[in-house]
Amino acid sequence: MAIFEVNIKELKSLKPASLAQLKKELRYKSAEDLKALVIRLTKHKTENKELLTYLLFDVEDEQGFITNTKRELDRLFSEIHPTNFYYIKKSLRKILRILKRYIRYSQNKETEVELLLYFCEKMAAFRPSIQKNKAMLYVYDKQKEMIEKKIKMLHEDLQYDYTEELNKLPF
Repeated sequence: MAIFEVNIKELKSLKPASLAQLKKELRYKSAEDLKALVIRLTKHKTENKELLTYLLFDVEDEQGFITNTKRELDRLFSEIHPTNFYYIKKSLRKILRILKRYIRYSQNKETEVELLLYFCEKMAAFRPSIQKNKAMLYVYDKQKEMIEKKIKMLHEDLQYDYTEELNKLPF
C-alpha cells in the first residue's frame, strides 16, 4: 500500500505550475536566464517559435502580419487538389486550423475578423464549389456565424464596414 501512495505523490508532482506560480518564479530570474528559458521553449514546439516570431517581429506591424497571413492562405489554397471532395474538405479544415493558430497569436479582434473574412472569400471562390458538399458548406456557415459574433465586439464604425463585407459574401 505504501508503494502505491508514493507513486500517486510522484504523479502529482508532474503537474505544471499555475500561471501565478510561474510569474513569481520568473521575477527572480536574471535576463540571461530568461533568455535561455525562451530559447529552450522555442526548441520544443513549432507553435512556441511561431508565437515568439510574431511577438518579436510582427506585433508592431499588424497590417504586415495580416498581409503575410493572407499570402500564406493563398499558397495553402493553391495546393489543394480539387479532384476529390474528401481531400478538399480535409485541406480546408487544415487551413482553418492553421489560420486559427495565427489568429491566436495576434489576439486582435479586427485581425481575426479580417482574416476569417478572407478565408470565407477564398472558400466561396474555390472551385469546385463548396455548395456541392454539405460538410464544407457547414464549415463556411460556421465561420460566417463566428465573424458575426466577433464583429459585434468591435467599434461601431468597424462593425458597419465589416458587416458590409460579410454581406457581400455569397451563399
